[in-house]
Amino acid sequence: MRSGRILVTLLIGLGVIGAIVTGQEAYSRLLYLGVLIVLVSAAWTWLVTRPLRVQRTTRSLRANVGDMFEEHFEIHNASVLLNLWIEVANETTIPGAAGSRLLTLVGGRQKRTYTARSWLTRRGAFPLGPTALTSGDPFGLFRARRQFPAHESLIVLPNIFEIPSFLSPPGLLPGGQVIRRKASDVTPHASGVREYVPGDPMKRIHWATTARRGQVMVKEFEQDPQAEVWLFVDAQETVHYQKESSAAEAASVDPLLFKLDAFLLGRRPDFHLPPSTLEYAVTISASLAHYFLGQNRAVGMITSGRAYTMIPAERSERQEGKILETLAFVEAEGSLSLAGLVAAQGRGLPQGSSAILVTPSVSSELLAAVDDLQRRHLRPVVVLIMSETFGGPSGSERIIASLGERRVPVCPIYCDADLGMALASFSATYHVQDNHVWQRPPLPHLT
Repeated sequence: MRSGRILVTLLIGLGVIGAIVTGQEAYSRLLYLGVLIVLVSAAWTWLVTRPLRVQRTTRSLRANVGDMFEEHFEIHNASVLLNLWIEVANETTIPGAAGSRLLTLVGGRQKRTYTARSWLTRRGAFPLGPTALTSGDPFGLFRARRQFPAHESLIVLPNIFEIPSFLSPPGLLPGGQVIRRKASDVTPHASGVREYVPGDPMKRIHWATTARRGQVMVKEFEQDPQAEVWLFVDAQETVHYQKESSAAEAASVDPLLFKLDAFLLGRRPDFHLPPSTLEYAVTISASLAHYFLGQNRAVGMITSGRAYTMIPAERSERQEGKILETLAFVEAEGSLSLAGLVAAQGRGLPQGSSAILVTPSVSSELLAAVDDLQRRHLRPVVVLIMSETFGGPSGSERIIASLGERRVPVCPIYCDADLGMALASFSATYHVQDNHVWQRPPLPHLT
């Protein structure tokens, strides 16, 4: 409101100069009028800004990368005065977040509501705020700002690609004999009953035997013959790469198309992963966890980014939530190699379990990890992110050849590949027979 400031400045300046030079009363009145406008404007700004309130609500505090996040804003003018304009600034750290608006003519005791839709392009935790409300007087002389801190945070989980099928890891033993070892969890294989011990869950009580013997008896279970699936996510800092030149382009979207999809059609635009080996590794791990848990497999995960993390293998939707939430915060800041991860945790994995190694590494550490797993009678499967297509060093083909000599299945992942199709087509090149993985011979060319 530059014109209002110029007008008041002219009134005060003309009044001062005229009163000094001529001494006429008219100039003094101009001076008084200018001062009065300043005082009234200052009081007005304080009165209309101090009672402002904002409330932000959302249906869920969990979302996935690529989702459209909806948030409801409610601006309340608790003053009895008309507020000519209110500037709402959404100062959250969500990249490209919507929600900043300019509201006009908000009456006394009136509320204004609107819905903001933000396209989530980065995983992690983001506070829903702070929110800043700015208002002022009609002349534009003063502006007052109120900032409201964030009370909630949004957890953005990794994107999940639906996988139609994946290679059944050779560690899975469908139809095999029950593993004669007591399990701490409830499995489909009950082996007997024993007396209740304080700490046993109520769901394990066998009520018929309890009533017959007159004392509380609980069921004992043996391990499921289907071995566990373990995801080893390589987060070592020195093995990850990203195409710096096109990273911004990968997460960008045409603003006009975004508004059309988000606000008019209510759908999210097409999302493309940034060309980063870490983002591909995290997304692949999340998609595989979702796939195997959907197949009722026990899935565990091991990674070492900022901190060493091991999630024990379980079957449940809650397990998927734990894995996805852990992956949401994985960063390529680890110093422990993939071989170090296997050495640290491999001895604790049941024999016959499948270990899926997700890595862009082209060093001998990967081969050492595979050899260690095979010595422990574990079944490795390697999802190899081809680092040279992400601006990293070459050598992936050499690693694939070395893994082929060890009869280890390898799924190569290239930059800009459709991850769902790449992981699904990988399973068509291998088959499981006699608890071993064999590569299918290439189809003969027709002449």
